[in-house]
Amino acid sequence: MLKKFATVAALGFIAVVAPANTSNWNTAVVEADGGHRFGNPDAKLQLIEFVSYTCPHCAHFSKDGDGALQLAFVGPGKITRDIRHIVRDPVDLTAAMLANCGAPAKFLQNHNAFMLSQDKWLPLMSKASPAQIQRWTTGDYAARRRSIASDFGFYAIMERRGYRRTDTDRCLADDKMATRLTENTQKSYARYNLSGTPSFAINGVTLAGTHGWSALEPQLKARLVSK
Repeated sequence: MLKKFATVAALGFIAVVAPANTSNWNTAVVEADGGHRFGNPDAKLQLIEFVSYTCPHCAHFSKDGDGALQLAFVGPGKITRDIRHIVRDPVDLTAAMLANCGAPAKFLQNHNAFMLSQDKWLPLMSKASPAQIQRWTTGDYAARRRSIASDFGFYAIMERRGYRRTDTDRCLADDKMATRLTENTQKSYARYNLSGTPSFAINGVTLAGTHGWSALEPQLKARLVSK
């Protein structure tokens, strides 16, 4: 993992709400509290998922659990799912900014595009040259993120999602977004006493020893049965 982190200043954040379809709660998304929240706002279980794009276990969770979560739990209105970012390094920050690029309704597919292709781009971190690392960690912040996006193939990922290069660059230049993601990482660590990623909380309580779908799924089912 890269040791240098982007330094960003404190700036505010405004929530955006997408229309809900009560027959399929997957279409209800709210951008709030540093993440994206999906599902029935009146659900008795509120799941928070803390993830990092440079965390291999997070990509495994996306592959194993994302479909089941959305289809069996979020869609029917049983739970809300709140995806929040834990930014660990400049590459992670760049991916998170691009996942957040565009309307809230685009987020989940953007998120999955980075998670499900992680095994193709993440190995490049360990193969980086000193010159690449210098471009990623020094100079203008937007230029750093453009270098990362170019070196890791993020422009191609975004193009497949329908984004023009100018759209991608606009999001990479959004220092307010970078600030929000970085500050919310710090808040999540402090509020939820996180020990790593992925981590999970249900109704505000962090789940001890739960870092994958095989451990999370039975806890969701048990809590739904007991309600």
